Amino acid sequence: MKTIPALLITLLFAGCSTSSHVLVGTQRPPIAPNQVRIYTHTPEHYEEVAIVGASSRQSFSPGDQAKIDKVILRLKTQAAQLGANGVLIQGLGDQYAGSIGSGFGSATASGHTAVASGFGISAGLFEKTGQGMAIYVPPAP
Repeated sequence: MKTIPALLITLLFAGCSTSSHVLVGTQRPPIAPNQVRIYTHTPEHYEEVAIVGASSRQSFSPGDQAKIDKVILRLKTQAAQLGANGVLIQGLGDQYAGSIGSGFGSATASGHTAVASGFGISAGLFEKTGQGMAIYVPPAP
């Protein structure tokens, strides 16, 4: 239950940046991000290090899979900086990031008559987000 308030804080920070973390355990010396393993199920033995969150904001990656890959890379990078060798994924999703629109219009007037027409279009922009627990999994004996 103690991780729920920390997760909410992480989600608030994630809205302002591309990644964030809340330390909940012992930080270790940094490691390389390629040494961090992604877990979808809880390993048998592990220590919690930090709650981590990331988004695909400012990644310009084409397509949903590329955006998820960017989120995973950012989660692994955060975990590596904290000395965690794993990330237990707790959620992946979409977050509204704004919209883009365009339109045009035309009008003519003659005497006591006026005619106008216009057209506009708008599309929502979404970014991928991810949350997880940075963990340290001790080596097998």
